[in-house]
Amino acid sequence: MLEVAEIYSSPLPLGSGFVNTAHGTIPVPAPATLEILRGIPVYKDGREGELVTPTGAAIISTVANFVQELPPIRVDKIGYGCGKKDFSFPNLLRVYVGELVESTVKERNIVLETNIDDMNPQIFGYLVEKLFKEGALDVFLTPVYMKKGRPGILLSVIAPLVMEERLSEVIFRETTTLGIRKIYVDKKIMPREIKEIETKWGKVRIKVANINGIRKAYPEYEDCKSIAERENIPLKDVILEIEKLMERE
Repeated sequence: MLEVAEIYSSPLPLGSGFVNTAHGTIPVPAPATLEILRGIPVYKDGREGELVTPTGAAIISTVANFVQELPPIRVDKIGYGCGKKDFSFPNLLRVYVGELVESTVKERNIVLETNIDDMNPQIFGYLVEKLFKEGALDVFLTPVYMKKGRPGILLSVIAPLVMEERLSEVIFRETTTLGIRKIYVDKKIMPREIKEIETKWGKVRIKVANINGIRKAYPEYEDCKSIAERENIPLKDVILEIEKLMERE
């Protein structure tokens, strides 16, 4: 409804103490809240009370990128949501809506890695597709030599922090590995937007990134692939034609 491309959130304050529920007295944060927030940056600062509910945790963990600092934006609108409980501090959720300025966006991801040397190589193709479907940002395979000179594969999966548990489960379930390494990485991203251009085959999405006079634009692969399959023409010809149209934009 807000028609925003990206949502960013600060780390979440968990609160402390106890709350009375239909299931009795339970600690804050509620067990369901903690389960939902696996992989999400959180903190406690001594304030008492339930500051993140299971419903709020479910929404924000699904839609937001979590950052320590707000990306540079040009603020357009500001909204407030008020809670019903009375605290010694304002019980408010504040949201800014605006445009990213031409600066790289910082984003923290997790890299899941494991070495595999005892699995049918036919499984890797299926595994990569499965990981992408479950939310991985990137998946790649690197040939490696392991102990006793055995050839193996280094599986690397880059993902949002919130996807750690889900993707780890896929790796454990679908491969022979017994352990997964995790590495936290910071990434700089050029501000980008998705536009549409009119072609003789209909509308095609293109990804456009701009920063400090540097402009990059690429046609969406899936759109090009659909055209190539529908029209029975080479994919390279579709991409070339769309790139020519993009140069005139």
